[in-house]
Amino acid sequence: MLSLIGVAIIVVGLALRLNALLVVLVAGFASGLVAGMTPTEILGALGQAFTDNRAVSLFIITLPVIGLLERNGLRDQAEHLVQKLRAASAGRITLSYLLLRKVTNAFGLQLGGHPAMIRPLVAPMSVGAAERDLSEEAVASPRFKTLSQRIRVLNAVSENFGNFFSQLIFVASGGLLLIKSVLDKSGTSVSLADMALYAIPTALVSLVVVFILCRGLDKRIQQEHRLLREEYPASPSQATPASAPDSYTTPMTESHS
Repeated sequence: MLSLIGVAIIVVGLALRLNALLVVLVAGFASGLVAGMTPTEILGALGQAFTDNRAVSLFIITLPVIGLLERNGLRDQAEHLVQKLRAASAGRITLSYLLLRKVTNAFGLQLGGHPAMIRPLVAPMSVGAAERDLSEEAVASPRFKTLSQRIRVLNAVSENFGNFFSQLIFVASGGLLLIKSVLDKSGTSVSLADMALYAIPTALVSLVVVFILCRGLDKRIQQEHRLLREEYPASPSQATPASAPDSYTTPMTESHS
């Protein structure tokens, strides 16, 4: 039972919302001491594990870069750009990103996921498309804030579906290699190409599911737009002049008078 003390420490520490890194280190030391390792051996094992998996921590480098881009207006520019594209809707933007994610995954390319693509680019563009033709009061209303959260949720879903259900199409993906190694040890010989081929139907089904969700989101946005325009009509300063020719006939009329 003492061999599971590390698991118990992690469960209790995370339940108490303690520092996650500190909890994991304490659990590692406790497990090592129970296994009969010296403190020096435990530190050596932790250092070796960090060295062997140092590539996993590379994503940390993207965080300050994305923060600097957002501080200098990346999200605002993406939102303003998509508002000029009349054909762009939140559902179409989300579905387009899903298609891009699946194609890049099929070739083994990674776009960065939620921190690098969804939060700074896809979500602002989708919400910006939903803000089009609405007054400032409507955009600031609780109804639209709830709608914007729905949009962001679907953006996150598209990333998860695009990554999880398409990564095995690439024959050199880590998941596919792991499955092959397990099958080889069990005496079953299957080629990587065959396993990648069987991953395509799952990717297509996930695409259809998100397509249905995107269509439903666009319809929901249209319904919310009608309600928001009724509750928060555009002010005269935001409205387009109703009759432009009158502005040209007025000076002529005044000259005749």
